Amino acid sequence: MKTYMIVTAKINDRDAFLSGYAKTTGPLVQKFGGRYVMHGPNATLLEGSWGDGASMLISEWPDKQAVTKFWNSDEYAEAKKLRDGVAEVQVLIINAEKFTND
Repeated sequence: MKTYMIVTAKINDRDAFLSGYAKTTGPLVQKFGGRYVMHGPNATLLEGSWGDGASMLISEWPDKQAVTKFWNSDEYAEAKKLRDGVAEVQVLIINAEKFTND
């Protein structure tokens, strides 16, 4: 069953974020079986208290095990350090049993 990782990021220093964290993380996502399906800056908050102006990113994974393996990897632990002080993030994963024909 496919799993999606949904990231909301308030980026304080876009150049540092893109040249460090994003540049490092993209290849790791592919290495662990994920692929980006949507990303975009400047979200508009319609309800809630966090996320106006944030960037959004959705990646698709073969299953929850693949995204968990990525998230808990030593490589990603190092990559996450590159966003310290550069961005605030919220990260969710969700199985897509009702949204696909798998």
